[in-house]
Amino acid sequence: MARVRNRSFLVMTFLSPLILVGMIALITYLSQVNNDTTRTIAFLDETGLFGEEFFDTEKTSYVNLSEANLEKAKQLVEAEEYYGLIFIPEQVANADFEGAAIEQIVFYGEESPSISLLEDIERRLEKRLTNRELVERGVDLNVLDASKASIDITIENYTGEQTSKMSSWIKAAFGGAAGYLLMMFIIIYGNMVMRSVIEEKTNRIIEVIISSVKPFQLMMGKILGTTLAGITQFTIWVIVGGILLTVVSSYFGMEAMTAASPQAQAMATQDLSKMELIVADILRLPLGQLTLGFLIYFIGGYFLYSSIYASIGAAVDNETDTQQFMLPVILPLMLGIYVGFFAVIENPHGTVSTAFSMIPLTSPIVMLMRIPFGVPWYELIISVLLLIGSFAFTVWLGAKIYRVGILMYGKKPTYKELFKWLKY
Repeated sequence: MARVRNRSFLVMTFLSPLILVGMIALITYLSQVNNDTTRTIAFLDETGLFGEEFFDTEKTSYVNLSEANLEKAKQLVEAEEYYGLIFIPEQVANADFEGAAIEQIVFYGEESPSISLLEDIERRLEKRLTNRELVERGVDLNVLDASKASIDITIENYTGEQTSKMSSWIKAAFGGAAGYLLMMFIIIYGNMVMRSVIEEKTNRIIEVIISSVKPFQLMMGKILGTTLAGITQFTIWVIVGGILLTVVSSYFGMEAMTAASPQAQAMATQDLSKMELIVADILRLPLGQLTLGFLIYFIGGYFLYSSIYASIGAAVDNETDTQQFMLPVILPLMLGIYVGFFAVIENPHGTVSTAFSMIPLTSPIVMLMRIPFGVPWYELIISVLLLIGSFAFTVWLGAKIYRVGILMYGKKPTYKELFKWLKY
């Protein structure tokens, strides 16, 4: 109650979603402004083959300087402050096509062009040279184009329900978001527990409290109190942030649709069926199981790590001394995130994914990432039981460190001393 009534807590509870959504809106706006810039590029084609390939697009316009020599073209580009100059020498027309890359073409510019721009230019030139080579070898391009096949595989389960090709990514996005939120919550509010212990220890308040309350009760009370304060703040963040994100995304979405070209709007209309499949995939997710799993792993994972944070806070005198103990705490969380994104997405039911979803220090994150892909109930039960057992064991160990370290001052503890405290 003291933490929730704190003015800074109230301010940051409502200010943090505004700052986060404001940053997202600012980045979106700046990216749109950055993409609105039109680049002018000149080209000097000594072969006379590529003039038709340099047609203007929405973001890039081309100027033909093929009548000038290279030095004059460079001077003109610099004087007009064009984005760059593409020089295609005459020997390109007689280049050998036996699998070797053509390296005579040069892009002149004050700065390196973007990778997407270079790839676009290379595709245009490659297409033109390939078509010319095919014609010289007696291939009819019209027949070749008519012979091209386009395959779009439909994904369907055994009950006849169709799913989109983005189904795996949708599941990974939901699971990854849940796992990442849990990791951030553990780090933020676990540190809050640790700082609270250090603060009471430094102010010697703990010496008065410990005369009336057992160390185990005090540590559990601190974990529970901070948990409730954190859940309150987290719930407000989700509600306020969700409302603000909806408003911002609808604004930028309408603006983007208004500014879109007729071709883009036509493509959007054609993709409505795909969007319907994506929406259906989202609705088919085990949202109830994911929500219940998030709550269970949220509470279990947070209690597990909070007891470790409380033990660290009791063992040291200030936050500077906590750094030597933080790596073993942060490492399993980071490992869970990396395993989730690199193993679960590729094979959610593989050996690595299953094993790390059972290990208590990583299961809160990895299992949340696996749930959208469908997890057998017996695996969930085993994972939760292991998490609860580990939490109870960790609280017991943490209380042994807590009861000794809470009254220790003036000395940095080592891992060897912490091990001795466990045997007292």
